[in-house]
Amino acid sequence: MKDSEKQTSSRSSPIPIKSRKKGGLITMPFIIANEALENVASYGVLPNMTNYLMREYRMGFTTTQNLLFFWSAATNFLPIVGAVVADSYLGRFLTIGLGSIFSFQGSAVLWLTAMIPKARPPPCNQTGQACKSTTGPQYMLLVFSFLLLSIGTGGISPCSLAFGANQFDNGDNNPNKQRVLESFVSWYYTSFVVSVLIAITGIVYLQDRLGWKIGFGVPAILMFLSALFFFLASPFYIKQKVRSNVFTSFIRVIVVAFKNRRLHYPNQNSDYHHKNGSGPQVPTEKLRFLNKACIIKSPEDVKPNGVAANPWNFCTVEQVEELKALIRVMPLWSTGIMISINLSQSSFPLLQAQSMNRHLTKGFQIPAGSFGMLLMIALTIWVLLYDRVMLPLASKIKGRPVRLKPIVRMGLGIFVSCMSMVVSGIIEHIRRKRAISEGLLNNSQGLVEMSAFWLIIPNSLNGIAEALNAIGATEFYYSDLPKSMSSIASALYGLGMAVANLLASVVLSAVDKYTKGEGKESWISSNINKGHYEYYYWLLALMTGFNLLYFVVCCWQYGPSVDVDITMRMMEPSDDEDEDKDDLPKKNKSTADSNSW
Repeated sequence: MKDSEKQTSSRSSPIPIKSRKKGGLITMPFIIANEALENVASYGVLPNMTNYLMREYRMGFTTTQNLLFFWSAATNFLPIVGAVVADSYLGRFLTIGLGSIFSFQGSAVLWLTAMIPKARPPPCNQTGQACKSTTGPQYMLLVFSFLLLSIGTGGISPCSLAFGANQFDNGDNNPNKQRVLESFVSWYYTSFVVSVLIAITGIVYLQDRLGWKIGFGVPAILMFLSALFFFLASPFYIKQKVRSNVFTSFIRVIVVAFKNRRLHYPNQNSDYHHKNGSGPQVPTEKLRFLNKACIIKSPEDVKPNGVAANPWNFCTVEQVEELKALIRVMPLWSTGIMISINLSQSSFPLLQAQSMNRHLTKGFQIPAGSFGMLLMIALTIWVLLYDRVMLPLASKIKGRPVRLKPIVRMGLGIFVSCMSMVVSGIIEHIRRKRAISEGLLNNSQGLVEMSAFWLIIPNSLNGIAEALNAIGATEFYYSDLPKSMSSIASALYGLGMAVANLLASVVLSAVDKYTKGEGKESWISSNINKGHYEYYYWLLALMTGFNLLYFVVCCWQYGPSVDVDITMRMMEPSDDEDEDKDDLPKKNKSTADSNSW
């Protein structure tokens, strides 16, 4: 009887169905496609935007450039906000999803400005009447599209790579997990380079040949596909929970140090609060006023497990030292702002290229907006040569592995950027003299008998400067900041670009204001042949030279820097269990060993 009951119950019990594990390689194409299509859409509208604003909205050159500076500043700053929102509030999946929707909406609104005639000023008539300027609603609609695009980038850019890495945190002990993750990172960055090159060449070519309606419509379609592909794989994603952000820790240290400003420094080391079992037991003497944030005022303030009863009453020594490390690198971080200002002058080479001979063959000429790809090509070639040719050759000559310290490469990048501005000014000086000699002083649309391929030189120098400074700075931040601050290290370069865009606008406006007067044309006139763009380039070169001296002073003040293998540094375990899941095995260049030139 009992046997029959057991058989009956076993038949009636449901057979457990093994659910499919989430994450893994199946999610990779969707994440990479989302990022790549967003890059094509966003980078595709930027190179020719100067032409669109000056021709269709009849903005002056200074107004156009300042608007683009503000747009770039927002685009570079909002990813920092997006990282905080993703880590502390919404999670990475939702942040990327909302970013994709905002980017699509921004692309669609920008496309509507080209499709709807009333969305921009009417064409000038030939009856001698003054051309109508841009109205307030037309200007606001344009700025609204820029804002939506920046918000979208702020959601996608800081989260895609980390969200892709999260897809391998599925709990299995696959021995090939690290290799697959590194392969994903390589494909991610490869897709970024390819997508940007497609944007600068293909999308710009469509805008030049088929007009703005097609040129802005294609990016809008691509952005729709980007959002669609990302949401299609939603059931397969690993969606990790949000966690506290390191920015909160910084604010807490500052607040608590201010609250405890009247306390005396303790005589015993035990009066400082620190994490159990790890980290420094006593804070360092540098920036000593912050040490008051980790003073234990009363034993009752600490729980039996060693955690603060109220985190806003005192902090740990580790939290204080993290803020100190960030403050220490800020002067060196500020030296990179000038090189970012130089790199943000994209409208000047565009106008130069438009006035020069761009024919590759008799029947084909390169679009003026596509000359920006020379910078990225030069950057890629330099990284490959440095990593695969120069370092192995130098190591073979010296008989031991050698490498340039990150801080040395940062300085070399500033110097090369200075040389790029000098060369740009020389080329512009020659171009302007030829334009005047050919009778094109009052015709800014006239073609000068001078090859635009002379612009390869300054673009290549800019690419080498960015490769040296940007990669060197990123390695410097990762090596000298604590392991728990890797998210800050990755955000510092974008923050520098945002500040640089704002300062570039200040410099441009000041030059325009103080170089024009009664009967005197501004250096940065909308008529490239009447202005003196070469003087502006040389002013930037002079500012970069002073910045190089400032960099030397900052290096002296900072002292010896840490020189470690960045790849190994990023793979080593963190004190925080959550931080382990977020650190990525990034392939940094020239990290073979700790020996340096």
